[in-house]
Amino acid sequence: MRICVFCGSAAGTKPRYAAAAAELGKLLAKRGITLVYGGASVGTMGIIADAALEAGGEVIGVIPTSMTDREIAHQGLTELHVVSTMHERKALMAELSDAFLALPGGAGTLDELFEIWTWYQIGVHSKPIGIANIDGFYDPLIAMVDHMVAEGFIRASYRDFITIETDLEKLVSGYQG
Repeated sequence: MRICVFCGSAAGTKPRYAAAAAELGKLLAKRGITLVYGGASVGTMGIIADAALEAGGEVIGVIPTSMTDREIAHQGLTELHVVSTMHERKALMAELSDAFLALPGGAGTLDELFEIWTWYQIGVHSKPIGIANIDGFYDPLIAMVDHMVAEGFIRASYRDFITIETDLEKLVSGYQG
């Protein structure tokens, strides 16, 4: 089992975001789940990768050439794939993964989450998608998505396909059936 985690090249302002990334990395390793992520050594990306590796897990990073310096490519991973573009990064992360999960993050995290969700909606994949709503981080986004459903721009079934959970253990357990 491989889970792709979308998260940030920054750690955010609340210590709980970094703690959640570390907790998730350890949890994945403990469960024998390989982490697939953006390949950086900074922010919550670096935190989750380091935690998974320290707990004995496997970690696969995918990073575009243009980001290897800016995001500081993680050199201690099980595998590091360097690709040409962001599109190739997202496509390879999707190909390598059995499920997807978003931790709190910035525009890149939202881009990855929305693209993988769009791919589900148009039938490119049927892999599970989850959101770790740490300390209510995604509450405004969830309200916006609910508004989009109410206004007829998204089917309720597409919204319901995404699992939203505050408890990481429950979220990961849902992926393992």
